[in-house]
Amino acid sequence: MKRVNWLFLLLVLIGFVIGGLIGKFFEGTILNYGQTFGLTNPVELDLGFIILTFGLKIQLSIASILGVIISLVVYRFIK
Repeated sequence: MKRVNWLFLLLVLIGFVIGGLIGKFFEGTILNYGQTFGLTNPVELDLGFIILTFGLKIQLSIASILGVIISLVVYRFIK
């Protein structure tokens, strides 16, 4: 099994977050254009003594994709 490169994953997640924030800041522009997909209603698992709720919603926008691309460029310069 290959070793997971944690710096790469961290930079990609930071790119998504910063890109999402930029998309929210420039709402109404082309940077905020995107797609949302995932579970509309969370799934609940009731085991009697504990209730687990699972949900996932992903919002992709042009700004978040640009954030990931910038983070990949930064990763190339760091490595």
